[in-house]
Amino acid sequence: MNPLYRNDTPGAYPPSWYAASTDLPPPRAALEGDRRADLAVVGGGYTGLWAALTAARAGLDVVLCDAHRVGFGASGRNGGQASTGYNKDQRWLEARVGAGAARQLWDMAEDAKTQLRDFCFDHAPEAEYRPGVAYGTYSAGDVRHVHDDAAHLARHYGYDSIEPLDRASMRALVKTPLYHGGILDHGSGHLHPLRYALALAREAEAAGATIHELTEVTALNPGEPAMLTTPTGTLRAHHVILAGNGYLPGIAPAVSARVMPINSFIAATEPLPDSWQEVLARDIAVADSKFVVNYYRFSEDRRFLFGGRESYSLGFPTDIRGALIRRMAALFPQLEGVRIDHVWGGTLGITMTRLPALQRIGPNILSGAGFSGHGVALSGMAGRIMAEAVTGQAGRFDVMASLPIPVFPGGAALRAPLLTLGMTWYSLRDRLGI
Repeated sequence: MNPLYRNDTPGAYPPSWYAASTDLPPPRAALEGDRRADLAVVGGGYTGLWAALTAARAGLDVVLCDAHRVGFGASGRNGGQASTGYNKDQRWLEARVGAGAARQLWDMAEDAKTQLRDFCFDHAPEAEYRPGVAYGTYSAGDVRHVHDDAAHLARHYGYDSIEPLDRASMRALVKTPLYHGGILDHGSGHLHPLRYALALAREAEAAGATIHELTEVTALNPGEPAMLTTPTGTLRAHHVILAGNGYLPGIAPAVSARVMPINSFIAATEPLPDSWQEVLARDIAVADSKFVVNYYRFSEDRRFLFGGRESYSLGFPTDIRGALIRRMAALFPQLEGVRIDHVWGGTLGITMTRLPALQRIGPNILSGAGFSGHGVALSGMAGRIMAEAVTGQAGRFDVMASLPIPVFPGGAALRAPLLTLGMTWYSLRDRLGI
C-alpha cells in the first residue's frame, strides 16, 4: 500500500495536539498542467522546505510538491526534540569514516542546531524553541557510556554543553525511579514541530519558491530535464530533490532499498499546570536508552507529550492509546489516571545504521531520508546541503553522503519482515532489562 495514504486522510492533518494548537493555513493549490523549473522538490517536510528555501534564496526557480500538506508527515508530528549529533556517537563515526570526516560531520550537526535555533528566533517565535534535552539510562554501564561520550566531546570537539548526571541528580530532574543516571545537554532543544514547518513554508514562498499541496508525484522519469508526473500535471526540472522520507512512494527504488518506513506514536495529556514539576523539574525534553525509545516533554500549556511504542507493520495498531499509557505509567506512576486528550501516530524513515541516507541517485537527482529519529535538526541541514549541491557546492553533501548506509537484506521487498524480527528481539530485551 502507498505509504502516503495507509493511515491518513488525504490532505488532512492528523488529530494531534500540534494541529489542534496551530492556526492552520488554507490548502495551497495543486499543480495543474505543465510546469518547468530549475529545481523540483518532492516532499514538504523540513528537508524539502529547507532545500526549497535555500535554493530560492540562491535565485533558482523552485517548485515543491507535497501529496498532502506541508508539515503533514513526520515534520509536523514528531517529538519536537532537536538533539546533538547523530544516532551514532562521534567515537563510532571516527572509527568508521576517520577523524577528519567525523569532524566535518560533527560541524554539520552543530550547524543544523544553530540553523534551526536561529530560524525560530528570527522567523518562528511561535515554535516556542526551548533549550535543554536530557538523556536517561537504565544501567550503570549505560551511565558510564554517556558520561564517557560527554568527556570525549568536550576534550576533542570543544563541546562543553553536556552536564553529566548521577542517579540522584537525574532523579531530581526527571522524577522517575527507573533511571540510573544520564546527561543534560544544554546545547540541544525542543519546539513545536508543526509551527516550525509552517514557518519554513512561509519563508520559502517569500524567497520565491512555489509550493503545490495535494500534489502527489506518481512517477519520476530521469533525464535532462527530469520529468515528474502528478495526477493533474507534469513538472520538468533540471534538478530534483527527493525529500519524502518515510512517506516517499515507490518512485525511487534506490531510496527504498536503504530507507524503511516505521511508525511511532505520541499521546498528549490534559493540561497539568499545577503538577507538571512532579514529573520534570525543568522545562526540558527527555529521551532514554531503551532500544524502543521513550521520548517526552511538556507543551507550552503543560500537557505531557509522551512518545514511543514503535510499529513496523504497514498500518497503525488498533490500540495506540493503551500501549502508550502503559509505557508512560511505568516510568511515571504519578501520572496514573491522568486524562489523555490526543493520540496520534506518524511515519519516519530509518536506515540499517540509523544514520541519514543522502544519495545521488542520478546525475541531477538527489535524495535525503532515513533520519531515524534525529531529523528535527539534521533533516533541515540535509535539505540545505542538497540545495548547495544543486548550485555547485557539493562538498558538504559528499561528506554526509559518505556515511555507511547498507541496503536492507533483501532490499525493499524483504526489509519489513526481516527488520520486524530483529526489532521484536530488541523490544523483548527492553522488557527484560537486558
